[in-house]
Amino acid sequence: MFEKFTQDARAVVRGAVAHADRTGAAAAGEPELLLALLDRTDSPAAVALGALGVHERRQSVADALAAVRRRGGVSSADAAALAGLGIDVEEIVARVEREHGVGALAAAEPAGRRKRVRGSLTAEAKSVLERSLRIALGRGDRHIGDEHLLIALTAGTGPAAAVLADHGVTHDAVLRVLARAAAGG
Repeated sequence: MFEKFTQDARAVVRGAVAHADRTGAAAAGEPELLLALLDRTDSPAAVALGALGVHERRQSVADALAAVRRRGGVSSADAAALAGLGIDVEEIVARVEREHGVGALAAAEPAGRRKRVRGSLTAEAKSVLERSLRIALGRGDRHIGDEHLLIALTAGTGPAAAVLADHGVTHDAVLRVLARAAAGG
């Protein structure tokens, strides 16, 4: 499948792995894919994210992704839903961090596992790549570009889609902006 990736899409995957290395994550996941997409400046996904105002809010997106990671993958929407049930996710995180140290739920290496293989992706990130292939095929494209990765991220229910939605970026909005760009407008 990777041979169908454009240079932009390959750069996103490499960038995601680099983000994981910098943060000490066990593997590159959806948050790292989104951060790598935000690093792009002259590609179809970069144009779409720029048109949706995400580049101007990059730091806010990065902070939100870090918060999700700190909470062990629990999105703001999930935390709000749990709060409705009387469960204070922030209090739970604080208790865990008091006992086990800051960032314990965002552990760089899961307990009992070997050190990660350089360049590995989480199952969720692999799912995004597979979804991007299905999206490209469904659109009749012969390649997988970074725009397909962006569509795949927003089509999912993971942390990247949740953070983007919190910033007003939905799957439908991404599709509209990409369609307008393809039509030359």
